[in-house]
Amino acid sequence: MSKPAIVVENMSMMFNLNNEKIDNLKEYFIKLVSHKLHYTEFWALRDINLTVEKGDRVGILGFNGAGKSTLLKVIAGVLKPTEGSVKVNGVIAPMLELGAGFDMNYSGKENIYLYGATMGYSRKFIESKFDEIVEFSELKDFINVPVKNYSSGMRARLGFAIASAVQPEVLILDEVLSVGDAKFRKKSEAKITSMFDRGITVLFVSHSVDQVLSICNKAIILDHGRIIASGSAEEICAEYEDMITGGKK
Repeated sequence: MSKPAIVVENMSMMFNLNNEKIDNLKEYFIKLVSHKLHYTEFWALRDINLTVEKGDRVGILGFNGAGKSTLLKVIAGVLKPTEGSVKVNGVIAPMLELGAGFDMNYSGKENIYLYGATMGYSRKFIESKFDEIVEFSELKDFINVPVKNYSSGMRARLGFAIASAVQPEVLILDEVLSVGDAKFRKKSEAKITSMFDRGITVLFVSHSVDQVLSICNKAIILDHGRIIASGSAEEICAEYEDMITGGKK
């Protein structure tokens, strides 16, 4: 029996929220060394236990502030959990803030190779995918332009094109299908659906129940940092809609 793609055990994530307004770095360090900084502990996630089998596509639903993006960042390794453990088996491609990791002074072409290298792929492999990435992103005329001159939508398209072309085993999506125009959103959704044929595992945050139903076979609901429901996508989406409407249809 193969190992699960993702195992999260007793995981909690806490942030220190500064209670005071500090105007400059000097004042911050003075208060820091004199132990006069006052914080409030904020637990973004509490006691998360989640096992995702290989090939599962799990939708993550919840209201703003529920902890959805924080959960994805911890699983992706962007944040280290305060308590508990996270294990991921396989090459992971996090699409959290598409294009956020780009070097703005580099061109789109240079960033394609840079992103591939950070994921552990060889230059030769990225070269074999280069034309596919450029074609999908629809940025052929801008590929040699510095990314700082791209719009946020252009950066998101390039980020999606790279991450979806490098054949990850685990794909983490945070609202990324809401970027770009309707045509590109439809194309992005079709690209992800095509990746299911090779058993890719997906974690997908979205406010759209329709998107979760079209992409996912399972789902969870996060509320104030805790998982309050998990099951099939159909069951959980129906429960989430009840939460939105207060049980009124």
